[in-house]
Amino acid sequence: MHPQGHRPQPYDRALLDPWAKAARERGIRDFVLTDHDRYHEGVDFEVFRRWREENGDLAIRLGIELDNDPRSSEAGLGWVQRNWEKLDFVLGSVHFLGDWPFDRAGEDAGFTRRPIEEIYREYAEALRRLVQRGWIDCLAHLDLIKIFGFRPKAGFLDYFEEILVLAREKDLALEISTAGWRKPVGEAYPDEAIIRRAKELGIPFTLASDAHSAFQIGEEYERLSGLLERLDIREVALFEGHRRTLVPLAAPGLRAS
Repeated sequence: MHPQGHRPQPYDRALLDPWAKAARERGIRDFVLTDHDRYHEGVDFEVFRRWREENGDLAIRLGIELDNDPRSSEAGLGWVQRNWEKLDFVLGSVHFLGDWPFDRAGEDAGFTRRPIEEIYREYAEALRRLVQRGWIDCLAHLDLIKIFGFRPKAGFLDYFEEILVLAREKDLALEISTAGWRKPVGEAYPDEAIIRRAKELGIPFTLASDAHSAFQIGEEYERLSGLLERLDIREVALFEGHRRTLVPLAAPGLRAS
């Protein structure tokens, strides 16, 4: 969940209260805030602590999404390193190939300027560097590169095999996100073949709607429930102080986020 959306906003009651309210309405009792690291200056630990205490009926965690923005990721990593003990959870993601923010609206033309296989190889290498750099607990929307529907003609899973094996070696979790259903690609992140392979490797999963407004909390979770049932995924990972606990999914429907 990204309370700040894609703009710097200070953590205060006006910003955070709608998220607790929406979570209650959707039956989500355990969730983590993971704003993008480029907006870390808005994260106030003391404000968050008081707000969490005021919402004691919910299990609310504090995290961050650490990505590879060429302008801000170095400062973001430094902030995570300094505040590691104050955070429950750190997501890792790739949103840039060089200076190209490939997942933003209007950036789809970039996929037609060179072979798609080359783009996927560059994306996989960026993921590899992210995992090797460390300071993350989980990988977010692993195949975000498919956002506009551009795919290599063959061997889609091959581009992610090394990353999945490395994630297992580093004991990372993998996010399953409903956000792709509201994007041009029209499917969850990651691809079912990736999820199946991660499951074979014993990689645990987290769940996310990647909400950038409180209205998106738990979006498409009934649809996600069907996906998890089809793939026989019966438990998800929750994090507190970077310590991972596997908990069974409630049925019917989902009650973990």
